[in-house]
Amino acid sequence: MTPLAIWLTGIPGSGKSTLAEEIGRRHPDFVVLRMDEFRKILTPEPTYSEEERDMAYRCIVYTAACLVENGHSVLIDATGHLRKWRDLARQLIPKYGEVYLRCPIELCMQRERERSETHGAPKEIYKKGEAGWPVPGISAPYEAPLNPELLIEADRTFIPEAVQRIEELIAQLQEDL
Repeated sequence: MTPLAIWLTGIPGSGKSTLAEEIGRRHPDFVVLRMDEFRKILTPEPTYSEEERDMAYRCIVYTAACLVENGHSVLIDATGHLRKWRDLARQLIPKYGEVYLRCPIELCMQRERERSETHGAPKEIYKKGEAGWPVPGISAPYEAPLNPELLIEADRTFIPEAVQRIEELIAQLQEDL
């Protein structure tokens, strides 16, 4: 299998980690890079400043590019709220696909309130955003992808269908040699 990278992007609560977990189960050879876990090592006491975020996202893109270059497929589970980071990944990684999980913020907020497993994400992120923390979609911009390889309407697409569509994208990226 030719190594590739897929970035799951969307605002917090859109379903990125749930889909990354399922794709990771189906493809145990993929390396799953979760920004929330990555950040714990890079910035153990995060401030979420623009400088810190820029460093964290550039590092995750570099890590993904190195893994792909060394023969590993990668799944990036990260909001990536600015296009420049996802564009950098597209520039550095030859086999790259972007999956945009578009979801109404009200549903994302509800999911975040109701979830028991955060996959390492900060708890009560939307409450923090309302209190002034820089949270994409609330108090920080989220620049939606302009031309993602795959758009999933996360409020209307059940997990099995979303997974199947991502599987089709993986197959398509493999065919485009």
